[in-house]
Amino acid sequence: MYAIIITGGKQLRVEVGQKIFIEKLTAEPGATVTFDQVLLVADKSVKVGTPTIKGASVTAKVEKQGLSKKLTVFTYKSKHNVRRTLGHRQPYTSLVIEAING
Repeated sequence: MYAIIITGGKQLRVEVGQKIFIEKLTAEPGATVTFDQVLLVADKSVKVGTPTIKGASVTAKVEKQGLSKKLTVFTYKSKHNVRRTLGHRQPYTSLVIEAING
């Protein structure tokens, strides 16, 4: 059984027991999060929403909050001696999918 959910402006395909990394949520580790925007639920039959399925939800447990690996952003303009280096670490939330209802 799998479902497609919307979170953080992205669509994700999730299954029970799967570990996912999404945009940071305001939830403590160990808390339970429910996603109500479910686009599709597939088991033996497929339910497709228009655009979402009413009454369907996906519950997940927050495993940890963290920062991704550092990205180096380098800006360069030729012939003007302009160089700038920046770093960026995107915050994320790690979840474990517990149940798909719908």
